[in-house]
Parts: sequence; C-alpha cells; structure tokens
Amino acid sequence: MRRLLLAVAALGLPLAVVPEAAAATSLGDVIPAPAEVAPAARADFRISPVTVVRTGPATRDIADRLARDLRRVTGQPLPVTSFAPGPVPKIALVLAPGDDTIGDEGYRLRVRRNAVTLRANTPAGLFAGTQTLRQLVRDRTIPGGSIVDYPRFAYRGAMLDLARHFHTPDEIRRYIDEISRFKVNHLHLHLTDDQGWRIQIDSWPRLTTVGAAPGTGVDGVGGGFLTKAQYRDLVRYAAARFVTIVPEVDMPGHVNAAQVAYPALTCDGVAPPPRTDTAVGYSSLCISSETTYRFVEDVIRELAALTPGPYLHIGGDEAHATSEADYLTFQQRVLPLVTKYGKTAYGWNEIAQSPLATNAVAQYWNTTTSNPTVAAAAANGMKVVMSPAQKAYLDMKYDPATPLGLSWAGYIEVRTAYDWDPAGHLTGVGEESVLGVEAPLWSETLRDLDDIEFMAFPRLAAIAELGWSPASTHDWESFRARLAAYGPQWTARGVDFYPSPQIDWR
Repeated sequence: MRRLLLAVAALGLPLAVVPEAAAATSLGDVIPAPAEVAPAARADFRISPVTVVRTGPATRDIADRLARDLRRVTGQPLPVTSFAPGPVPKIALVLAPGDDTIGDEGYRLRVRRNAVTLRANTPAGLFAGTQTLRQLVRDRTIPGGSIVDYPRFAYRGAMLDLARHFHTPDEIRRYIDEISRFKVNHLHLHLTDDQGWRIQIDSWPRLTTVGAAPGTGVDGVGGGFLTKAQYRDLVRYAAARFVTIVPEVDMPGHVNAAQVAYPALTCDGVAPPPRTDTAVGYSSLCISSETTYRFVEDVIRELAALTPGPYLHIGGDEAHATSEADYLTFQQRVLPLVTKYGKTAYGWNEIAQSPLATNAVAQYWNTTTSNPTVAAAAANGMKVVMSPAQKAYLDMKYDPATPLGLSWAGYIEVRTAYDWDPAGHLTGVGEESVLGVEAPLWSETLRDLDDIEFMAFPRLAAIAELGWSPASTHDWESFRARLAAYGPQWTARGVDFYPSPQIDWR
C-alpha cells in the first residue's frame, strides 16, 4: 500500500477519486480471456437505482457478494431478491444443470438492454461468471452480447510460502480474495521448511512451540503458525470463494525446523542448530528410523483430517542430503500413507522417480524443458502441474532493479510469465497429462502484504489466463491491453501491484 500511496500522491490525486476503471470497449475485455465472445451492438445494460440481483436460495451467498461489490462500484442499491417481475431490470444468477459444453466451472453470460442473465451448471460456475461481471461493470454499464466460458485446465493454482516468513491469516484471506478474481481455484500453502514449521500438529506439539517460535524464519523474522482453528477458518473462507486449500509439509528434505524441535528425527539423535539463512539441500529425515514414519504418518493423518480438498502435498524437492536409494525407500513408504488417509499425493517433480508416483500429481518446477523421468511417469498416468521456475515463480525479480525477490531462475517480467504454453513446455508431457498450472511465491525476501502483492501482481494474472483460457486466445497484445484496463481496479482496492513498463497503464 505504501508504494500505491506514493504513486497517487505523485499524480496529485486524493485516493478517494482514483477511478475504478475506464469504460469497457468490449464484452471480452476481461482477464482471463473468455472462450467465446459475441458482442451485440446497442445492447448494453445500464445499472440503475431500480436494478435488482435475482437468484435462488442455493446461490444467495454468491449473489450477495456480487451485489456488495457492484454497490461499491456503482453506488446503486442493488437489492438481492428471489423474484423480480419481467419489466424490472435485473442481473439474474441461474443454476441450471445439464449444459455439457461449460462443465463444472463454466458459465453462459447474456447481456441485453433490460436484463443480464448468468447461467451455470454449478455454484462454482456461477461464481466464475460473477468474476467476469465484476470486471465488465464500468461506469454502471455492462457491454451487450454473450459469453460462453469454461476452463482449459481443472487446476489453476497459486502458492504462498508461510515457512520462510509467516504470513498472517488476514494476509492470506486478502490473497485469496485477489486470486479468486482471476478464477484461480487452488491455494497451495507451503507450511514447513528448514526455517520454520507453521501448522499445529497435536501429536508433536514442539513443532510449533519450537519450530515457529519468535526468531524463526529467514533472517530471524517471521515467527508464528496457524492453529488448527485458524487453518479450518481459512479453508472455509477459501471454499466460499471456490478456492481449495492444498497444504504442503515438505519432506524428506527441508526438515531442519522439525529436527530442531525433535532431535529423534535425526539419525544421531542430536538437534541441529536452527537455520535462518536461505541455503537448501542440507537436511534429511532419517530414512532407516521407524520414528520417522511414525512422525510422517501422524502429520499426514492430522493434516488430512483438517483438509476437505483432495490433495496433500508432501514436497520431495531438493533432498540432496538423502541418497537416491533412501529417497526411493522413503517415497515407497510415504506415498501410500497419503492414500490411506483419503488424499491424492502431490509433490514436487522429484517424486516422479518413484514407481508409485504414477498415481500422484507432480509439480514441475525445474528450469529445463526436458525431463525424461517426469515424461515417463506422465506416460504411465501421473498428472503434472506446471510451475517452471523461469516462467511461473513469482518470487523472481522483474528486473535487476526490483527491490524484492531472487534471480537464480532469471528475471520474470510480465511478458515472460505470459508467453509460454503449459501443454507444450515440457517435452513428452502433453495436454492430456497436464492437470493445470500454479504460480509459487516463496517468502525469503517478503515481509508483509504489500510485498506479497507487489511480487504477485500483475504476473499472477498472466498465469491465471494460461490456466483458464483456451490456447487459441493466447495473444500478448490483447493481454497487455486488458491488463492496462484492469490496473485501476487494483488501484481502487489498494492492491500494491508492480507497474510494469511493459504495460501502458491507464
């Protein structure tokens, strides 16, 4: 927010008069780009003092949220009702199952002079449609025509690292609010690492009393953890916005914080010193110890019980201190534990080494575009979420002058984040094997919500469009124009986004 206030002050504008957005020029001027758009001349809908939002009881929460947002933008009362006579101008949300074209998350939007009708098979589809509507309302007007829209990939994700620096529930909720606007439907929480353990586990209480104490985190700042009650509340909050929480406990590497709390998790029984640096690859659970597997099962059991979503992420990356044989032994023991507690195992792409990974999901983060191990596992049924670090890592600097972030995977400007194809990026991993995309945001250099927003936006919008929109709509010039039009909406909400010089901001 501090950067936003400085920018507004430099323009000589009080924050209250920053515009919500410029007038929309087309029904398709939204992010992500819709699958099909058919504009209609002289069919614009004008929101007036007598406009209502009509919906049924099953979707009342979605309608209430839409109406609240549109009231802020338009200043009109927009009451929500279950009945509106024909002549009354209305925005109608209609749940109408049976449309195979749009599937579970798609929607149909029709805008006429006297009514706006949004139809979907499911509440998730209606919610996605309301995100499109929110962007289209400019100067109380919605451009006329129709949209048929549905996602390219089932999984569209963002990741937030709580381990290197703890982010509060309020900050996480604000992030959920913003990512859901772009139809991102999964939030992956990286809960444990060498520098900190950020989730309450009742059977191993020192994980948080020691592993999340003040002084944990990179540079010794960012202590704290989520209680089970806080985690459940975040799950509920996300679900109301059709975002599924994906928890991650990283192992067998990245476990120094756990071993500081419980020396029995080392092979020699000696606690290592706490780590507040950014080095990786030096820690490992003791693969030959049954204590390790009791610990792992307890953590998986408790975390699975907290998480209604289908995925449980077990990490598996950068286990350089674990021998190849021990790594495979560990995965053979641990992957079935995830299944035992009713979840689909999910891990970084290194888990593809295990024969059991064909029933799991691998998150591809490497910077190479060829990985025969991942390709072979995908050919045998493993699904892949694409997060190539040189394209999708939101913690990479935009350019050498960026005050936050790292650069080991390169600099990622907005066009770099946008100009790639998840189904063509990795040799041997085609569209049928790609579950979706995810944009990770690691927290080594982050400290607060402003930092999160500055590094995530506008690049997350680019990754979201890759996950939702058909490949046929992929066009940089179109995206940069739509992004420029969206910028005032971030400004009006106080989102501290990066004003990329690649975009002609309005």
